[in-house]
Amino acid sequence: MTKQPSVPALPPADLYKKCNPARFSFKTTAELDDMQEIIGQQRAIKAVQFGIGIRRHGYNLFIMGPPGTGKHTVARQFLEQKAVLGQPPSDWCYVNNFDQPHIPRALRLPPGTGTSLRHDIDKVIEDLRLAIPAAFESDEYRTRAQEVEESFKKKEEAAFEKIQAEAEQNNIKLLRTTSGFAFAPTVNGEVISPDEFAQLPESEQERIGAIIARLQEQLKKIIQSIPQWSKESRDRLKEIIIETALSVVGHLIESIKENYCDLPEVIDHLNKLQQDVIRNVDDFRKPEEGEIPLLALTDLKTRGFRRYQVNVLVDNSKSTGLPIVYEDQPTYQNLVGRVEHLSQLGALITDFTLIKSGALHRANGGYLILDAHKLLTQPYAWEGLKRVLRSSEIRIDSLGQYLGLISTVTLEPDPIPLDIKIVLVGERLLYYLLNELDNEFSELFKVVADFEDSLTLSDENIQLYARFIASLSRQQGLLPFDRSAVARTVEHSSRICGDAEKLSAHMRSIVDLLSEADYWARQAGQQMICAEHVQHAIDQQIERHGRARELIQDEIIRGTLLIDTHGAKIAQINGLSVIDMGEYSFALPTRVTATARVGEGHVIDIEREVELGGPIHSKGVLILSSYIGGYYSKHHPLSLSASLVFEQSYGNIEGDSASLAELCCLLSAITGIPLTQELAVTGSINQHGIVQAIGGINEKIEGFFDICLKRGLTGRQGVLIPRDNVKHLMLRHDVVAAAAQGQFHIYPVTTADEAMELLSGQIAGQRNEAGNFPEGSINEQVEKVLQEMAAIKHTYSEHKEKEEATESS
Repeated sequence: MTKQPSVPALPPADLYKKCNPARFSFKTTAELDDMQEIIGQQRAIKAVQFGIGIRRHGYNLFIMGPPGTGKHTVARQFLEQKAVLGQPPSDWCYVNNFDQPHIPRALRLPPGTGTSLRHDIDKVIEDLRLAIPAAFESDEYRTRAQEVEESFKKKEEAAFEKIQAEAEQNNIKLLRTTSGFAFAPTVNGEVISPDEFAQLPESEQERIGAIIARLQEQLKKIIQSIPQWSKESRDRLKEIIIETALSVVGHLIESIKENYCDLPEVIDHLNKLQQDVIRNVDDFRKPEEGEIPLLALTDLKTRGFRRYQVNVLVDNSKSTGLPIVYEDQPTYQNLVGRVEHLSQLGALITDFTLIKSGALHRANGGYLILDAHKLLTQPYAWEGLKRVLRSSEIRIDSLGQYLGLISTVTLEPDPIPLDIKIVLVGERLLYYLLNELDNEFSELFKVVADFEDSLTLSDENIQLYARFIASLSRQQGLLPFDRSAVARTVEHSSRICGDAEKLSAHMRSIVDLLSEADYWARQAGQQMICAEHVQHAIDQQIERHGRARELIQDEIIRGTLLIDTHGAKIAQINGLSVIDMGEYSFALPTRVTATARVGEGHVIDIEREVELGGPIHSKGVLILSSYIGGYYSKHHPLSLSASLVFEQSYGNIEGDSASLAELCCLLSAITGIPLTQELAVTGSINQHGIVQAIGGINEKIEGFFDICLKRGLTGRQGVLIPRDNVKHLMLRHDVVAAAAQGQFHIYPVTTADEAMELLSGQIAGQRNEAGNFPEGSINEQVEKVLQEMAAIKHTYSEHKEKEEATESS
């Protein structure tokens, strides 16, 4: 039962929605004003404004959407508008903690004060290194120090002279030997020998012995007093040193205290610095001539002066508003800062001057922009950021300390209070994964700005597109675009988003196209960009990416890959599949075949059986199996065993866009009705036989058209598509031209019956009031074959049961 196609082919006007250049009032974009807004992102812009404006804990911002939609631009633009209204935040410095050097002190200073303090203290220390040696080389200090030394010597000498005089009065002499002091009796001023002493009367010996014992006791007291006299002398000398140092240090320190009188923490630090300089004044005194101290050899003496330096961690002296920082490499240390080390004599040493700031320090008081994907791929960076946001303070720890892997003594800098707005920019998948898997995420990022992938094709948006092109031309130094070039750009924008009623929000692709059109216009020696230059840029983009597409098409033309575009075949159909290669995608026809026989009612998806088919593709096969059972076998069991396969397919297959083609192919296998190979089919099917929209419709049509064109158009070739996809059509000009000439056809179908009628040339047929399909119709043939299969299955089952019963008896 044959018939003419019940579904007419689409007219050329439905295949491509043109943008009429006459809708523009300008001749070139040079006449248009710059655009200050982002096209079609009002919802996201409101969310960004809210997220930036609210200053509450946890109201950080996550900007999500596909790459190239202007997320970073919008964030930066609104942050800059907000930042100029604020005052620059405080400077932050680390200084030495003279009481606990391993815990450097953090100083919060007014903007620009940090560098001033560093300069002032550096100048003071430099002056002290000159003034202190000069003070200790002055006549006044030398005189006072000499007086102390002479006073000690005189006191010591006087004590010895006194005891010596008393000894002489008793004819005793005080002798100095290598082993110490000794007393010896004398006669006529001469020391007598032991023999002579033995000849003296015993009473005289006893008298002399008593005198010597008394003198020795006095001498012992003098010797015991010498260390105390020496200590008193040293203490006095130290007082003189302190007085001398204080006369120099106090004057210089007081001279800079006046600049920081309203900063008590700075005054306290200066007082402690002064005390430390006085305690370590010897570090400032020049070594004696010829003396080479070990410290000089290791440069530790120079390092000793580093303890007086000021480490300006954050300098806002040149800031005019709130800081905006974008960290391109958000590692853990690049975010929270780090403590560096120096190698010294084979050991690693550090001090507070080696503390380096992180992005959080630089953005403190303002805004920090981070790429979510980069942040999450850096070890422990995400956990470190969350810890900082929870505690509202920046604590500089190495990863070794954070993980508890290092037990060596290191610096523990004072934590710095944090007041910041974090702006994370990433794709939607990252946002939803974080929201699902991280319980803390929703508490720390309470504002989301969702950027649109596309915008409505309205006159207002088209005019905004024109202004966007004008603004970009001036910013990038491009040639002006005429009306035809703008119109062609608008058309290509619809093609990018795969919808004739939409415009693409992927501005990066548009920017690239405009830049390339400018290049080709200049190559042609033109002063203005026309539609032909935009079209040439589009063609060249396709050409650059087209190697793989041309190779596969060539294998089809040569017959290596089996695709028929003429005649009719049973249980064989041309499906269409899209190959995505990143920024470029194309489609090619794929042969789908089916087999059908008596069985248990199963449709085998061979792709799934060998694990080449994805879950969505398998779902499509199960749906068409359910459709066959529900539509044709309501009153008898489905006794069908069938298989479906994509021939010469060696990679993964995913998606349900081939389920309509698979259904038609399977119905052909059941009935033996041949299907035309001049038509390709794409579309998804539901359980009621309704054809549903699919993606990549333009690429699929063009993919089959290219093969037909290379083999020669017959006027009967074309593609069956879901009717709901008509609004998405933005086909190439050569496809539209072929359709206008009646050489290629696009058929929109709503049901599986319409598809079968177009493919077979026969009537599908609808059930009458008695529930029967018209005799000879496609559906009647399907139902009849399935009933025959059910009968065969029933007969076979009965025969098998009898055999089993006979064997058992």
